[in-house]
Amino acid sequence: MKALVTGISGFVGSHLAEYLLDHTDWRIAGTVYGDERNIQGIREQLELYPAELSKLPVMESVLDRAQPDVIFHLAAMAATSKSWQDPAATLGINLAMQANVLQAVVNLNLDARVLVIGSSEEYGAVRPEQLPIDEDTPFRPMNPYAVSKVGQDMLGLQYHLSHKLDTIRVRPFNHIGPRQGLGFVASDFASQVARIEAGLQSPVMRVGNLQAERDFTDVRDVVCAYHLLAVHAESGNVYNVGSGQSHAIQQVLDVLLGQSRAAIRVEQDPARMRPSDIPRVVCDLGRIHERTGWEPQIPFEKSLCDILDYWRGRVASEKKE
Repeated sequence: MKALVTGISGFVGSHLAEYLLDHTDWRIAGTVYGDERNIQGIREQLELYPAELSKLPVMESVLDRAQPDVIFHLAAMAATSKSWQDPAATLGINLAMQANVLQAVVNLNLDARVLVIGSSEEYGAVRPEQLPIDEDTPFRPMNPYAVSKVGQDMLGLQYHLSHKLDTIRVRPFNHIGPRQGLGFVASDFASQVARIEAGLQSPVMRVGNLQAERDFTDVRDVVCAYHLLAVHAESGNVYNVGSGQSHAIQQVLDVLLGQSRAAIRVEQDPARMRPSDIPRVVCDLGRIHERTGWEPQIPFEKSLCDILDYWRGRVASEKKE
C-alpha cells in the first residue's frame, strides 16, 4: 500500500505521516508547500512533492508520479479566524484544491481511496436539543471556513455519486496537540504562557470568549482515526471524529495556567472575539466507533501539557536565534 498525504508538513499531516510510519508498512508520499520543520525528523522516509495544489496540472503530475492507493487530503487554509479576514481566499483555495484532487483521480483513472477532510464547523448553529451532533445533523455554517468545508464535503459526495470514486468524508471536531500553529485557542494560550515564562511578554494573557464549549481531541488520536477509516470505512459514507465530551475554553485556560511557572493576569481582548460563536459543541462518535472500534485514548490534560511543552521549546529556540 502507498499513501499520499497532501499538506504532509502541516500540523495534522506531519502527525499522520509519523503514525503511518510507526503503525503500518505503507510507503508514504506527501505534498509540501512552505515550512517543512514538522517533518525534519522523518524526511528521509518520505517521498515528497513540492506542489501548489490549486492548479490542476500540478495535482495531476503529483498523482501520476506517486500512484497512491489512499489519498489523505489535508492541505487547506484551516484557520477559522483568518477566514473572516479573507473569505474569498479561503473559499477559492479550499474548494479548488479539493476539486483538483478528485478531478485528477478521474483524469488519471486511478484506483485510489480519497479521504475528504471536512470539519465539525459545517454543522454550525446547532441547537441544544440536537446535541450530541451526529452525521445527519443539518448544515448551518456560521463562518466562511465552514462554508468552504461544506463545499469540500459535497464535492466528495458528488464525485462518489457521479464518477463512482471511492471517497470517504470525515468531519473532525476540534483537534489539538503539539505543532499546531497560532490562530487556534490551545496554541494561542500556550504560546502566550511560554513567552511570559521566558520574559518575552508581559504577564498578561489576552483571551476571547471563555464560555464556549468545544469537543477537543488530541491530533494523535485523530490521525489514528483517519488510518482506520482509510482501511475500514464504507465507501461514500461520512464519519464524525471527536471525543464525545465538551470542555469550556475556560478549562483550556485553567489547565495551562495551572501548569505555568509564572503568575499571569487574564484580560479579555475584543480583537479575539468572533463575529459569531456557538455556545456548545459535542460529537456523536457512534458511527466511527461501530465501524472501526476507534475512540480517543489521550486525556485532555495530557494534550494541553504536551502543547505547552512544545511551545516552551519553540520559544527557547527563538531566544537562541
